[in-house]
Amino acid sequence: MNTVLNWSSGKDAALAYQLLLQQNKYKVTHLLTTINAEHDRIFMHGVRESLLDAQAQRMGLPLQKLKLPPSPDDGVYKTAMAAAFETLKKENVTAAAYGDIFLEDLKQYREAQLAQVGIKAVFPLWKRDTHELVQAVEDAGIEAMIVCVNGKVLDKGFLGRKIDRSLLADLPDGVDPCGENGEYHSFVYNAPFFSEPIPVTKGETVYRQYDTTENSWGFYFLDLQ
Repeated sequence: MNTVLNWSSGKDAALAYQLLLQQNKYKVTHLLTTINAEHDRIFMHGVRESLLDAQAQRMGLPLQKLKLPPSPDDGVYKTAMAAAFETLKKENVTAAAYGDIFLEDLKQYREAQLAQVGIKAVFPLWKRDTHELVQAVEDAGIEAMIVCVNGKVLDKGFLGRKIDRSLLADLPDGVDPCGENGEYHSFVYNAPFFSEPIPVTKGETVYRQYDTTENSWGFYFLDLQ
């Protein structure tokens, strides 16, 4: 089945792709990424669009970008995503794959959205142990670094850390090893399915506050160039 991979630029999407390459049921033919149209960066990860382009080029796959306003409401998101999938269907895409691991409500949301356009949802990492998935990332030769942390649960000192077994020993109690609850996000700069590594330079650290209540919190981003 021709498949579009929801490509976040991070380790989970990369591992999902690696697993899909190892079977013969789903063939990834396209990548799909949501981008903050105001800042030309990947939503949540904060990665520059130019680095996203570099990943797709090294994977040799067409990339469809869904450019949205900084804080799109659910209606705007659903309409844009449905239009993207209708376009992909015309290119013979019949399945959509995601790197989700255990967030049941998110899985159901995606399945319901895809059912409306007649596309099958695929979750290669679903219900896998997240400690083991971090090890699988390292064993697969996928090289990724942390580029965003939730300041409420992780110190900004984790920015730039490579995703490998040593990270598991340093994460605070309660933080999911894969950051599945939004504790952190990553960027893949090298992988077995890249034609060559992506050279990156670590830039400044930027803090963005998203909660203005008394217990304010936000995210720290590492700007890669």
